[in-house]
Amino acid sequence: MTDGGSAAMRYKEIVGLARGSADNLRAWELARAEEIEHQLADAHAAVAAAKEREEKAAERATRWWKMALHNVARLNFVEALDDPQPVPTARPQYLDRYLEEVKPSYQELVQAVLALGWRAKR
Repeated sequence: MTDGGSAAMRYKEIVGLARGSADNLRAWELARAEEIEHQLADAHAAVAAAKEREEKAAERATRWWKMALHNVARLNFVEALDDPQPVPTARPQYLDRYLEEVKPSYQELVQAVLALGWRAKR
């Protein structure tokens, strides 16, 4: 009977370890699932913020383009081109830098248009 008792104890020990391992695995899986859900929510928020930033940048670029067209329209010898298209190779991390370049470029355009206008010829 000592062999039966020790075998039963060993069996109970193995079952207990297996149950403990299963519980540990389940707890790890639940924690990992929660972590992934948080990462997914953060990613969705980042995508939404990037979309909003893209829309604002596109709106701002369209506004600058319309103002530039308005200035160039005064010159009879200049033909306006199509609206600008997005550049797929542009780097999103440089968006602020790109937008900062627009205002000085626009001001240069305005000065050039004023210099080429008929009033500047006097």
